Amino acid sequence: MTLRSFLSVLLIFFACGTQADDFNNRVDAIFADIDRGVDPGCSVGVVAAGQLIHQAGYGLANLELGVPLDGSHVHRIGSVSKQFTAFAVLLLADEGKINLDDDIRKRLPELLDYGVPVSINSILSHIGGMADYDYISGGDAGEVEGGLNIESAAGGPFRIGNEDYLTITEFYDVVKRSPLRHPPNEKYEYSNLGYFLLSMLVEEVSGETLRQYAHRRIFQPLGMGNTFFSDEPSEIVRNRASGYRPSDEGYVTDMTNLFWVGDGGLHTNVEDLAIWDQHFYNPRLGSNPEELMAQFLTPNSVFPSGDGTLYANGQNIGELDGRKRIAHGGGWLGVTTYYSRYPDDEVSTIILCNDVSLSPYNFSRAIEQAWFDSRE
Repeated sequence: MTLRSFLSVLLIFFACGTQADDFNNRVDAIFADIDRGVDPGCSVGVVAAGQLIHQAGYGLANLELGVPLDGSHVHRIGSVSKQFTAFAVLLLADEGKINLDDDIRKRLPELLDYGVPVSINSILSHIGGMADYDYISGGDAGEVEGGLNIESAAGGPFRIGNEDYLTITEFYDVVKRSPLRHPPNEKYEYSNLGYFLLSMLVEEVSGETLRQYAHRRIFQPLGMGNTFFSDEPSEIVRNRASGYRPSDEGYVTDMTNLFWVGDGGLHTNVEDLAIWDQHFYNPRLGSNPEELMAQFLTPNSVFPSGDGTLYANGQNIGELDGRKRIAHGGGWLGVTTYYSRYPDDEVSTIILCNDVSLSPYNFSRAIEQAWFDSRE
């Protein structure tokens, strides 16, 4: 038995005994402030050595109907989606259909001529100099110098959220005209627009939407039956956790009507993310799964993000408390999420919340502390 196998057996034994009950009780206590009969809340998963050792819901999935979260509900996950977009792009490269060092305009020639090449790889790592939503509409912050600053049909700045509306095609027509924020390959600067363009790249090269391509090449092969890029605003999403934000009267519905994808838009649940989590340890996708996974986990550049981590295809890679940690958060209307992995310890936390006032990062840190404390 290898050391990893031995440790896995120990962890599985741990998950079946009294210590497991103590750990699960500590996780429950972390969410004790959520009133399960009144508040929206979070779906939570903890994965250790390949086992989903904690799966629970805290709060309500739907306030109108009083439906409780039970750990199985489907959530929109915001920017945690980016790693799936990036993996789709890497699969295209693995198929020989693109070169990651190519200028994005080689595949999307209708984009504004930036005057310099902007590689696909630089967009994956947020060093391409791409602008972000503020260049589309200054919004409450006011007009951005050099930005497009498009207006709402009702007058005033276009509101990116749930007030104004653009189809994917209309949004793409806007993003095509957006200039760079700064020259590429100078520094890390997070760009949702860049990841949206990656979804257009997948569509142009594969002949399928990102939703279709990711389903065929990622989610269906892995058995992630509750996971999809939602690119249709009127579709029915079964078992969906609706989104909310606090108001003076309690809560109000907080759901977007904008359904472009790539930078976000993925819908999934705890069980499917646990399947994805295990793919890191037992890769099965691509012509050479081990090699593709190694590439996926390799930072795209040497430029650190604001918190000092390095960015690797939709994942922040760094250390916390002396342990290697790979994580990414997400936030959008009615959505706050966090997915964190400690690969050397084979333990992960999945926090999917439907209340924008909650902090899944803080919940994740509290769970991680409880886990590592329990092993001392």
